[in-house]
Amino acid sequence: MWPPGSSLAQGPRLATIAGVAITSTRNPRIREVLALRRRPERERTGLMLVEGHDELAVALASGARPAALYHCPSLTGTSGRDRLLERAAAAGAEVVEVGERVFERIAYRQAPDGWLAVLPAVPTGLARLRVPDDGVVLVCESVEKPGNLGAMLRTADAAGLDAVIACPAATDWGNPNVVRASKGALFTVPVAEAGHDELVAWLRERGLAIVTARPDAGRAFTEHEFRGGVALVVGAERDGLSEGWSRAADAEVSIPMFGAVNSLNVAASAAVLVYEVLRQHGRLA
Repeated sequence: MWPPGSSLAQGPRLATIAGVAITSTRNPRIREVLALRRRPERERTGLMLVEGHDELAVALASGARPAALYHCPSLTGTSGRDRLLERAAAAGAEVVEVGERVFERIAYRQAPDGWLAVLPAVPTGLARLRVPDDGVVLVCESVEKPGNLGAMLRTADAAGLDAVIACPAATDWGNPNVVRASKGALFTVPVAEAGHDELVAWLRERGLAIVTARPDAGRAFTEHEFRGGVALVVGAERDGLSEGWSRAADAEVSIPMFGAVNSLNVAASAAVLVYEVLRQHGRLA
């Protein structure tokens, strides 16, 4: 919840404040929204931002309950506007109209569409994840770029993965650019954060084979037989995976490279590996 004394601490209301749009960028509520761009503030308040009609629609469809929805009629247009406002209000959001200058101030996109919501942070506890015996999870070690994390969430959603786990979490899941790059998949795919030893023990307890991706691995990913439950582990592009994952790995695979560049973008690598696992599991037939 918002901290005591903030304008949202009193709980949600289902109408624009006093029927008047906020037109000043100095309004205390606007300052509170802007503060949520910073990770320490997101962690302190347990809140995050979601911008964009499509992303918000996915979040609402997944059961998210916004604390507040800020919208700018001159940017949203009329198509589907009332329905999204009604859905947000029904979910408990306080609906707040703002002027175009104000929205452009709080938006983090270059071409905003007039929708921005404040939501509770997604849960990231490892214990809450449920993975079947033949499940597939994606582990991301120290991936710093929010766009890469978001892209991997889109892949995870498309492929029906059971979870995406940051180990460690170099970027928090509530980073606005993670949300944007995921196209809302942050709300459809279970996510978690964990330390290395904790996660390895958790994977072992569930019988998930740990398969790491390394450019220098001796076996191509197409030559490896992915059986049963699998944890695919990818690392940051600059440093790759730590030696701890080499020690923990049941297998190490590489993606063959035939050009001058020695590796793929981490999100692209993850997509290639994920779909090979699905193919071998017979899920693409």
